Amino acid sequence: MSTVRNPLTGWAERELVPATPAQLADLAAELRERAGGWRRADRSEVLSAFAAALAADDDLLAALVADTGRVGESSLERRLAADLVGRWAREAPALLAPPEPFAASAPGIVVGGDMVPYDLVGVLSPWNLPLLMALIDAAPALAAGCSVLVKPSEVTPRFIEPLMRLVPPELPLRVVEGDGETGAALVGMVDAVVFTGSVETGRRVAEAAARAFVPAFLELGGKDPAIVLAGADLDRAASAILWGGTANAGQSCQSIERVYVEHDVHDDFLDLLASKAARVGLTCEGGPIGPLIRPGHEQVIAAQLADATARGAIVHTGGEIERHGGGHWCRPTVLSGVTHEMRVMTEETFGPLLPVMAVAGAEEAVALANDSVYGLSAAVFAASEQDAMEVAARLRVGAVSINDASLTALVHEGEKDSFGLSGLGRSRMGAASIRRFLRRRAFLVNRSPAADPWWHPLEKE
Repeated sequence: MSTVRNPLTGWAERELVPATPAQLADLAAELRERAGGWRRADRSEVLSAFAAALAADDDLLAALVADTGRVGESSLERRLAADLVGRWAREAPALLAPPEPFAASAPGIVVGGDMVPYDLVGVLSPWNLPLLMALIDAAPALAAGCSVLVKPSEVTPRFIEPLMRLVPPELPLRVVEGDGETGAALVGMVDAVVFTGSVETGRRVAEAAARAFVPAFLELGGKDPAIVLAGADLDRAASAILWGGTANAGQSCQSIERVYVEHDVHDDFLDLLASKAARVGLTCEGGPIGPLIRPGHEQVIAAQLADATARGAIVHTGGEIERHGGGHWCRPTVLSGVTHEMRVMTEETFGPLLPVMAVAGAEEAVALANDSVYGLSAAVFAASEQDAMEVAARLRVGAVSINDASLTALVHEGEKDSFGLSGLGRSRMGAASIRRFLRRRAFLVNRSPAADPWWHPLEKE
């Protein structure tokens, strides 16, 4: 049985208590039974009450802090989660309005329809933003009229109990503690599954969903590039990229993980970035950078650093895994002299590393940015919005922040699809997010009293 570790102390505080297959099956059956009543309920009112409870509960915030070792970012996460639920409560009714009937090309036929929610949606959510990532898919599914069963990561299960205390009795949402086996069992019990995590696990979820013949929506890894061109506001670019690459200690799928800077401004940008990074401290010192949450992930970051320095990369700030109070930490680490032969430029890091590479211009920057198996998001900084947009339009990613970085962490209105190994299925952002959980049904009404011209001709009697 696995243990639940404290990221600040490194101590195993308790054993994980996964839901048994029988318990999971009972929960799934209960949620299915409640689906019909939930579709007829005033879902907006219930979700609004849930959002208000999320925003104000200090026990939930304390559990998030214990799960992740962060303070300020956990407070932001709670606010973003509450805002997310509240937004779906407000916007869902208009998005769920049935389409207007229209005349078909066939004579006399009118096409109408409605949208039918899945009875039960399963959500397998990650450890990096436990509350937000549990609700980013659960909230639109609930707003659509589905019941939802969530299995968060076994790394960060403390928030489950206080969260479940806040769930209104009318809301068909259950969040269960469990491990990989629990998640695998869940896939076979639901009508659609959403997974956020690694490519390796995402493949297994997709295969299991295919065997169960249910749709799978996957949000997987990223290796997001930032491009800085001559003429850009370098001070702004350095601040945005520093935040985009080190917020949540870089433990976010949309983190900036590689930076391509036009040669003429490379040195000035590098100096600004390193100067700013050196002034950003760890939370144990009163700064914003929290500990590394997942046990063992410090080894991945250390291996990438060792590979880069062995191949000639220069470390300007940070560059080491530190131990404080038993937890593992990594300061914002700015590297230069990097190439695509280094793992830090091609493999997902999920840590606060910012490797900076000089390029001849936009052509080379785009080619290198697209030289990746991932295609989640990117950032472009240029002298003008038009210049940045011309570069953005050539990037093989789902979203591009213009003269800013990692905006998809805060702006949920923009629909985007993942490219490459970064995901599969429709956008979890914008109106498409709620439509993932609905099946379109068409009503084909013949309003003509005449015989249809395509019917079989009958022989005369």
